[in-house]
Amino acid sequence: MIAARYVMLLLPLQLTIACSKPAQAPPVEQANTSVEGATTAAPVGDERLVLALGDSLYAGYGVDQNESFPSVLEQALEARGVRARVVNAGVSGDTSAGGRARLAFTLDGLDRKPDLVIVGLGANDALRGLDPAGTRRNLDAVLAELQKRGIPVLLTGMMAPRSLGDAYVRSFDSIYPDLARKYGATLDPFFMDGIITDPKLLLADGLHPNPAGIRRMAERVAPLAQKALQPPKAG
Repeated sequence: MIAARYVMLLLPLQLTIACSKPAQAPPVEQANTSVEGATTAAPVGDERLVLALGDSLYAGYGVDQNESFPSVLEQALEARGVRARVVNAGVSGDTSAGGRARLAFTLDGLDRKPDLVIVGLGANDALRGLDPAGTRRNLDAVLAELQKRGIPVLLTGMMAPRSLGDAYVRSFDSIYPDLARKYGATLDPFFMDGIITDPKLLLADGLHPNPAGIRRMAERVAPLAQKALQPPKAG
């Protein structure tokens, strides 16, 4: 049921992306390409630093910035007793290659090493029909760099449009669980689960979550982030 609804909803955006030019990117992208303004204040006390590296689903496409996923996740963590500063490094329209290219620059621009990086990339790769092998290589490189730096990862997975065929779907959908196992990352299997099938939780485009949808996503991810932020047990 999810797959069928997912295909119907994603096809219009797939066509839009294929016919659009980079210069026509929505204004919200420009508002989210830099983490500089969000990283001026250093963490205080036991405050945890979380970096959210993703695309429009993180950037806050079509909503106010205090309604974006990183902002709402920060609130959800606080409600669970976790003091965290979640830095929004989401860029609307970004692909896995784009995220890979800006990862080191983004990390080096922070005031300290983050306690957790949440990675949500690959949706635009699938919408553009890019080779899943390339998406896998890019995400593998992202997770390898984070592992090298000793930073825990929470990976939010995506699903390919079923219109791309069984072979593509199998190749794409397996990326996230495979890499989560390889790098010991925490996994949210499908970031839009329960959202993409409910029009009441979507913007008018039928593809991006509205504030209610974002709150639902943050509530689901918050306990995963809380667990990932816990220091490993000694011995």
